[in-house]
Amino acid sequence: MNKAWLDEIKWTDDGLLPAIAQDAETGRVLMFAWMNRESLALTVEKGEAVYYSRSRQKLWHKGEESGHTQKIKSLRLDCDNDVLLLAIEQTGGIACHTGRQSCFFKEFQNGEWVATDAVVKDPEEIYELQRSANGNERQEPGVTR
Repeated sequence: MNKAWLDEIKWTDDGLLPAIAQDAETGRVLMFAWMNRESLALTVEKGEAVYYSRSRQKLWHKGEESGHTQKIKSLRLDCDNDVLLLAIEQTGGIACHTGRQSCFFKEFQNGEWVATDAVVKDPEEIYELQRSANGNERQEPGVTR
């Protein structure tokens, strides 16, 4: 596939694009992440969301550890060509590494942030401890999933 369409995007100075994942059926914003050219091209190719993790400095196929993949229904670029909106179908109904439906689960109420969404599934169950090659336990990686 010709990838000239990637040139129409206004990438940040470090080659990234803000990406908002929204439930295609309900319209609820589920998460925010970053994409680079490679992750966006892979997203189109696979039909599933692939992001770029700034903390890990690598591509991150959403759901690679949790199983909670995001099937792409549509991609929309904003009027300035610098923000992407992904309409997705969220596998398992969990987008957040905290085990909630959405990463936007805290609401400002009376001068403080209150968690208003219940945990759908305990993150300990989602991200079971994995053993590395040397036998050490590895906790779940960075905040971004």
